Amino acid sequence: MGFSLKEIASVTMILFAIIDILGSIPVVIELRNRAGHIQSEKATIVAMALMILFLFIGEELLQLIGVDLPSFAIAGSFVIFFISMEMILGINVFKDEVPETVSIVPLAFPLLAGAGTMTTILSLRSEYRIENIITGIVINCIIIYLVLKNVRRLEAILGKTGVSILRKAFGVILLAIAIKLFRGNTGL
Repeated sequence: MGFSLKEIASVTMILFAIIDILGSIPVVIELRNRAGHIQSEKATIVAMALMILFLFIGEELLQLIGVDLPSFAIAGSFVIFFISMEMILGINVFKDEVPETVSIVPLAFPLLAGAGTMTTILSLRSEYRIENIITGIVINCIIIYLVLKNVRRLEAILGKTGVSILRKAFGVILLAIAIKLFRGNTGL
């Protein structure tokens, strides 16, 4: 079957919602203020490498510890559910405080390529072709790079209210994705 624009669009939107780069603008601004500079290129490349690597070896890691993909997808649906509730309700479940120093670790991992993203990538693997997932990852990494390079301009354009509205809208999308993953892997 190969590349599918429909699958690429779906994967891109799902990853865009879970990565939540627009909702992370306030955290990125705080990191930039503390460090004075964020290495956008390095953060983006490391996040993309982690996501693609997990796409290929994540399932083997699960097999090594004795977990099947549907079980992981169901667990992932719960993680995505809680992330969506965090976005919709404005509560802080997963994100820690901003660290004192900025490096690849707090930005690329876990902010961009964290547990929710990795869970989603493996869950997507059960529904979409690998080349479409990789394309979705690359598209998201281009968006991440552009946002990191232009974070101050975006904040000025969107304003605090705009960022909040985007975060809540993508939270609702994630909630629907969590329910779909749960239903698709439980037979409900």
